[in-house]
Amino acid sequence: MRTVSTTTATRNRKVTEPEQAVPAAAADDATPTATVRPIGHVSFVGAGPGDANLLTLRAKELLDAADVVITESADQAHLAPEGAEVVEGGHGEDGGVLTPAARGRLVVKHAKSGKNVVRLLVGDPFTFASGPEEAQACDKANISFEIVPGVSSASAVPAYAGIPLTTRTHREVAVIRMGETKIDWAPYAGDQTLVLLSAVNTIKDVANGLIEAGRDPKTPVAMTRVGTTTEQSTLVSTLDAVAADAKAAKVAPPAVTVIGDVVDLRETLSWFETKPLFGWRVLVPRTKEQAATLANRLRGYGAVSEEVPTISVEPPRNPQQMDKAVRGLVEGRYEWVAFTSVNAVKAVREKFDEYGLDARAFSGLKVAAVGEKTAEAISAWGIRPDLVPSGEQSSRGLLEEWPPYDELLDPINRVFLPRADIATEQLVAGLIELGWEVDDVTAYRTVRAAPPPAPTREAIKSGKFDAVVFTSSSTVRNLVGIAGKPHASTVIACIGPATAQTAEEHGLRVDVVAPSPSADTLAEALADFGAQRRQAMVDAGDPVTKPSQRTKGSRRRS
Repeated sequence: MRTVSTTTATRNRKVTEPEQAVPAAAADDATPTATVRPIGHVSFVGAGPGDANLLTLRAKELLDAADVVITESADQAHLAPEGAEVVEGGHGEDGGVLTPAARGRLVVKHAKSGKNVVRLLVGDPFTFASGPEEAQACDKANISFEIVPGVSSASAVPAYAGIPLTTRTHREVAVIRMGETKIDWAPYAGDQTLVLLSAVNTIKDVANGLIEAGRDPKTPVAMTRVGTTTEQSTLVSTLDAVAADAKAAKVAPPAVTVIGDVVDLRETLSWFETKPLFGWRVLVPRTKEQAATLANRLRGYGAVSEEVPTISVEPPRNPQQMDKAVRGLVEGRYEWVAFTSVNAVKAVREKFDEYGLDARAFSGLKVAAVGEKTAEAISAWGIRPDLVPSGEQSSRGLLEEWPPYDELLDPINRVFLPRADIATEQLVAGLIELGWEVDDVTAYRTVRAAPPPAPTREAIKSGKFDAVVFTSSSTVRNLVGIAGKPHASTVIACIGPATAQTAEEHGLRVDVVAPSPSADTLAEALADFGAQRRQAMVDAGDPVTKPSQRTKGSRRRS
């Protein structure tokens, strides 16, 4: 064996490399060598100061290729790719907080197994974090590593609170992490911006120290708790009053404190805490796969969504009907295939996979989609839909644009319609009226899901949710059936008139009806409702509260 020095993009380390093939004559005298175990690589990645999704593109790239992801907090686990091993790196088996040295040993242990390790740290790995100590442990073990800078809480939390740390007239910033060492506040008596970390329990001493050093007692102060998350809250005060205000408001760690005139800009620059659904707890009763798009849109408006599966999608009891239809599709039996849901696309695609078919089997066929989401699912299969309603995205909207059968133009008069077992007959009847023959095939069944856990059921009935969004009549019936009726204070939002009618039939008061039947429009409609509700409170001079923050015995407003 020979030792060479190899330079990586981030560190130099010694690695062993086998010699090239030895001639046969020399091989007789060669000394057997042991197999060298591969050494892995470690990437220290910043994963956001509160919201773990605040990642750089490089961080996402490394996570996608990780074999092992060592987290620092539980809310980082979802960042690990499928198949990767997730290791708790912030606490030991006894629940105690690991020391930097213990964390370093943990990282080295997994890297020595030859794995590609991503070590996630809160905020920036090299800013008030244990990244330096853990990286030194890697260097000592001769393990290559790289550092991916993250978003530090010192800058991210003020930004989410609407407080810029610098302006054209305030260009100096000092970041101070409070500890046991006494701080001389004399150098900070000017008008520079101060960012204090871990200052909640010492804010009275901090304020007194700055005032004694000569800082104006009326200097603005902002304390932001749980920054960058939908639980964020900000207390605005002044140096001479912040201790009393923080005590009255029961401000608790973690919080980032900003001191300086820049705090006054929050009044016009607060963008996160003023989102129309900020902090709302919204129930999404759908299948988990369907809920993802709606949940993302709600999150964009500041809400926290919780999915409660009310429907389980199952294969048809008799698969022969689908088998026959797919064979007919391949043999040229149909002129059109009409997809009325993403689940229908998924069911046909799975049947194609079962038969070893692909999108080429649709050659010569016309394909219709009931709406944009269904069209996207078809396009992801490599098929471009020939017909998508330009107006109402529903069976009725599809029928309004469906061409009548013309025996001179259409060589075949049959339509393949794969759909759910509980679908209405409106589309079938309409196509028949247009002169088409329809093979109405059950592609999947929708069955009621199991009841949610007891705490979720209690939250639904007692008004702990701020809103419930219903995306079909079946979600209304199933939610009420497995969990009970939502509390009267809970805002009810429905995807369309038919769903709203079902909700009212079940004794629910509907507040929001989407103008068009899509998840995006439903989320937007609920956000508009939230914005109007918030503005009414502001105009009335009332504190902005969520629907769940009602007084005892209060009910929803009209």
